[in-house]
Amino acid sequence: MIANAHVPVLLHPAVDALAVDSRPDGTFVDATFGRGGHSRLILERLGQRGRLIALDRDPDAIAAARAIDDSRFTPAHARFSELQETLAALRAGEADGVLFDLGVSSPQLDDAQRGFGFRTDGPLDMRMDPTRGASAAEWLERAQEAEIREVISTYGEERFAKQIAKAIVAARRGGPLRRTGELAAVVAAAVRTREPGQNPATRTFQALRIHVNQELEELSLALPQAVAALRRSGRLAVISFHSLEDRIVKNFMRAAARPTLPERLPVRARDMPPPKLRIVGPPQRPGPAEIGANPRARSAVLRVAEKLS
Repeated sequence: MIANAHVPVLLHPAVDALAVDSRPDGTFVDATFGRGGHSRLILERLGQRGRLIALDRDPDAIAAARAIDDSRFTPAHARFSELQETLAALRAGEADGVLFDLGVSSPQLDDAQRGFGFRTDGPLDMRMDPTRGASAAEWLERAQEAEIREVISTYGEERFAKQIAKAIVAARRGGPLRRTGELAAVVAAAVRTREPGQNPATRTFQALRIHVNQELEELSLALPQAVAALRRSGRLAVISFHSLEDRIVKNFMRAAARPTLPERLPVRARDMPPPKLRIVGPPQRPGPAEIGANPRARSAVLRVAEKLS
């Protein structure tokens, strides 16, 4: 495998879910280009009059996207929350399909200079877009102990969040934590027991990454924008890797597929708001062969919905 290569998870199921073959001249959106695995397969199936727009907030991903020489393809440096604005600026019209592949990519994890991982020491950054916002090191330097504990507990589902937050605050009295190795060592010393096969810093690094990039907030803002961008019968496909992400996607799709009103409000059935989405099939997960070839795929879940009106 090429160093820093990204193996797209659920590649064919996700692109199949968009039904590109039945709308070869349609407009599709890959909201998470990464290194282009899903985009390239969409382009293979797209007709000559079709269009693919790829978004990513990571400048490195956009640099990789701009290397694709295809008149049907347009990359855009943008966050999820800028989806509608970006599509409007590109005069994209209605989309036939929108794909989200959430979380962090292998190139981001494997590049020590990005600060997402702890296996190789590097700057404690963690920003998907290093040109915007505060890094993990900057946030940890100013955050209160209670804030750090809440982030690690909520986004990392870490039972030792209290001890880790206390240890981080104690460690920074000797100077700010600037390196991933420093933070990993502090966490390892604070965690009393370890989960089999998992580094003690895993949950803390995950939590800080989600917080620094506001990943859950961005997702919550993007999903309704994606549905608004779809034409009738257009498809929304979302691959998530974290239980909190998947819960947001699941609840959003269910609510859009089954509109509800406050209890005891007298409304006739014909006056109920129509559903916006139809859920397409059960959630899909990688099979043993894909997980064996790419262990990072093991927690992936693909959910698909179709716009009704």
